[in-house]
Amino acid sequence: MTELKPYELLEAPAPRIRGPLRGLYAGNTRSVVARGLQVIAKNNWIVVMTGFFEPVFYLLSMGLGLGALIGSVSFYGADVPYAAYIAPALMAVSAMNGAVYDSTMNVFFKMNFANLYQQMLSTSLGPLDVALGEILLALFRGLLYASGFMVVTTLLGLNLSWTAILAIPAALVIAFAFASFGMAVTSYMKTFQHLDYVYFVMMPMFLLSATFFPIEVYPQGVQWVIQAMPLWHGVDMIRQLTTGLIQPSIGIHLLYFGVMIVLGLWFTTARLKSLFLR
Repeated sequence: MTELKPYELLEAPAPRIRGPLRGLYAGNTRSVVARGLQVIAKNNWIVVMTGFFEPVFYLLSMGLGLGALIGSVSFYGADVPYAAYIAPALMAVSAMNGAVYDSTMNVFFKMNFANLYQQMLSTSLGPLDVALGEILLALFRGLLYASGFMVVTTLLGLNLSWTAILAIPAALVIAFAFASFGMAVTSYMKTFQHLDYVYFVMMPMFLLSATFFPIEVYPQGVQWVIQAMPLWHGVDMIRQLTTGLIQPSIGIHLLYFGVMIVLGLWFTTARLKSLFLR
């Protein structure tokens, strides 16, 4: 049987979906993913790969350079080498960056200039197919970054426990949450200047989410603000896994990201439906 190409998959007859998803989901998310992967392989692979190096450079400069002066940092009552302390945080940042870049700038261009979603939704695809497809593509980018970063930290001996292998699926959860929420936010943007708001929020999260310093160094009021931000939950979750210092709070982190994923998918699907299926 001849394999269908992505544009042929878009025109493939949709399975009959009953219930509340009828009209929203055609069960053909794979066509959106297949098209996106072909575009990445042909045109965007260099852009995708370059996004991996920023957290690696931070790790080499801050973790190995400054870490030689700092020594160790306390984490849940245990002394952890500084490089091993910031490495999981940078892995969470790497997963966030990959997901956010894909679900904001790329989605904004497809939505407002390429008119890609209008074309997709004129076929049998539903808005949930498109939303899931784009989020899975962002998830793929987050997986590449997280896996590559895991290789680097393993070679440098910065993973202190066998549970570090669970950091990769944890990074995927982080990427999924940021991608679904990022796409929902992007659906409200009208100009490229609006993308600056995303990066305006990301930079403080990157610097303040206990990425480079323990959260205890901040005043109590600032700690509450930091703990409300999604990146802190990702940083603390992956740090627990790479150090082996697993705490009950890891369940709270997973619940936080679960809520982000559900809300992001719901808002994205609703927005695509209202924008392109009037």
